[in-house]
Amino acid sequence: MATRELLAAAVDLGASSGRVVLGRVGPDRLDAEVVHRFANDPSRRDGHLRWDLAALEAGMLDGLAAAVARGRSAGGVTSAGVDTWAVDYGLLDPGGRLLADPVHYRDERTAGLRERLRPVIGDEEWYGVTGLQFLPFNTAYQLVAEEPELLARAEHLLMVPDLLVQRLTGAVAAERTNASTTQLYDVRAGRWSAQLIDALGLPRRLFPEVVDPGSAAGVLLPAVRERTGDDGRLTVHRVGSHDTASAVLAVPAEGERFAYISCGTWSLVGVELDAPVLTADSLAADFTNETGVDGTVRYLRNVTGMWLLEESRRQWRREGDAPELGELLAAAAAQPARRSVIDADDPSLAAPGDVPGRIRELCRRTGQEVPATPAAVVRCIVDSLALAHAETLADAVRLSGREVDVVHVVGGGALNALLMQATADACGLPVLAGPAEATALGNLLAQARAAGVVGGREHARELLRRTQRLVRYEPRDTASWRPLTAGVPVAG
Repeated sequence: MATRELLAAAVDLGASSGRVVLGRVGPDRLDAEVVHRFANDPSRRDGHLRWDLAALEAGMLDGLAAAVARGRSAGGVTSAGVDTWAVDYGLLDPGGRLLADPVHYRDERTAGLRERLRPVIGDEEWYGVTGLQFLPFNTAYQLVAEEPELLARAEHLLMVPDLLVQRLTGAVAAERTNASTTQLYDVRAGRWSAQLIDALGLPRRLFPEVVDPGSAAGVLLPAVRERTGDDGRLTVHRVGSHDTASAVLAVPAEGERFAYISCGTWSLVGVELDAPVLTADSLAADFTNETGVDGTVRYLRNVTGMWLLEESRRQWRREGDAPELGELLAAAAAQPARRSVIDADDPSLAAPGDVPGRIRELCRRTGQEVPATPAAVVRCIVDSLALAHAETLADAVRLSGREVDVVHVVGGGALNALLMQATADACGLPVLAGPAEATALGNLLAQARAAGVVGGREHARELLRRTQRLVRYEPRDTASWRPLTAGVPVAG
């Protein structure tokens, strides 16, 4: 294995913002610095909630230019990778032009489609091929809801990170980890499912070659080189382009007996396996089998995460009351614990808007104390998320047979000490929190592996343990969680 260091740029896009991170990676080094941030502001156009791909591309290029300029004195940036959220896509015409901005996964166009499609593809048949959780915004549902005229004109479908790679290099391909989230990917065969594509009446031509994380997409197009200041040495590599795949690569675990929670807008709670779990019980529990780096399976369930807190804060800002996050969490910590606990995945909480009002209504409906202040609402959110984490982890352990000794929490939620302690207490297991920048670090590590600077997954994770700050939370209040988790077989 080479001993040189890699200077690389990670483009990491989330549902509300994007950033470009400049990283230096070597066998004994992993440093990362955010060099550019930009907003991701969807808007309603043509009757749909849409992403602004041109704005995302501009933010990405500005960030790459900043990374190239910053890295010039240190030997130059020679690699870049792109990760984003899953399920959303764009359609390209035969000339490679985008036909319309991608529709946001929170758009209402897929409402009721699961029920409508059951006579076409039964749940057992569909799950037996894809192993995927039935979520209302899955790509397959979005394609069935797509405008027929656009499908007729389209030559290729590209997931959002693949679209951005195409803008950088001209290359057209489907990175595997994101393809596996579409509900059209055969998780055992490792390819698109012609059976499902045909059953839904979708054109096979839309689905490009599936490629692995670590493969090279190519060098920058001439116009992109000019815009970014690249000297021709930068190669774009496919990474775990689904942000959760990158985040799980950056879980600093030792051995196999761990669970993970990638905690951001969503909480992705699960275990890492070598093969999918496609049983009837797994289907009934609504667990998903998404492909990870090195052909691993991210066996997990999607549960609502920090979205509830983020959207509550947006509502309070609209009402003219905008306490700082630290102030809110400190006040919530002083509130009595578990006074009100809701189902974090209740459908009424899914859409943007007055989430605090909906939380109060759920408490009222279930006969619990109604949180009257922002601090009480936040305490309700934290306790509800911790319970959701514990219940989902218990299901992952039961369904997979994987024994778990520790829970690794990565992503922005790892910085929320109140939530981390509540999660440790609810799960009855130690929580190791960090790194918060797991997605960008996983993106960088995938590039470093492609460059031969870092070895396999074990080496990458050992490097994380040596270079990143982790905070350990021991369970200390498990008894008071027992009435809520009664019957939940949490390992430990």
